[in-house]
Amino acid sequence: MARTIAKDHDLKRMHILKTAARVFAQEGFDRASVSLLAKECGISKANIYHYYSGKDALLFDVLETNLSQLLARIESVSLDGQSPEAAFETTLIEILLAYEGQDYEHQVQSQSLSSLPHQQQVVLKGYQKQMVGRVSDLLKSVRPATFESDPIKLNATVMSIFGMLNWFYMWNAEAGQSERRDYAQLVTRLTLNGVSGI
Repeated sequence: MARTIAKDHDLKRMHILKTAARVFAQEGFDRASVSLLAKECGISKANIYHYYSGKDALLFDVLETNLSQLLARIESVSLDGQSPEAAFETTLIEILLAYEGQDYEHQVQSQSLSSLPHQQQVVLKGYQKQMVGRVSDLLKSVRPATFESDPIKLNATVMSIFGMLNWFYMWNAEAGQSERRDYAQLVTRLTLNGVSGI
């Protein structure tokens, strides 16, 4: 007879993921043992292994869950009826709002993604590329004459945008929604109009 899934399976899994993200960020993936993860989660090592075959599987799920949810949230934002400029700004705002409370996940992504097998890295980088692609498409729709024929310039501009957004997340992690909206609007004006538009 097949083993049934406990009603609180998903809640426990999310608790393990959030705790693991914190432990991996604070201790480093290589130094974080399964024993420490279990202790911080308040469960046994056996319970960790009930959900995951090992640390690599747990790390992948931390990052895959975070990136897939981030991408889904950004793609679900309705841009119907908005001008290209407004759609671009709405998307940047949503990215910064989605970053809230994801500090540990961001740290783990930047520090430990390379610890995973190549094929898993490809999957995770695919989410990142889709998000970059969405912002690229929006920016092209705002300034087609500038970017349609110059993919190098487009890529450099989009990477600069994410650099600005990530700077805010790194140095203003405790910022509320109002501050995040204000900064995303500043990045929009700076990107589309230069310093004179601020």
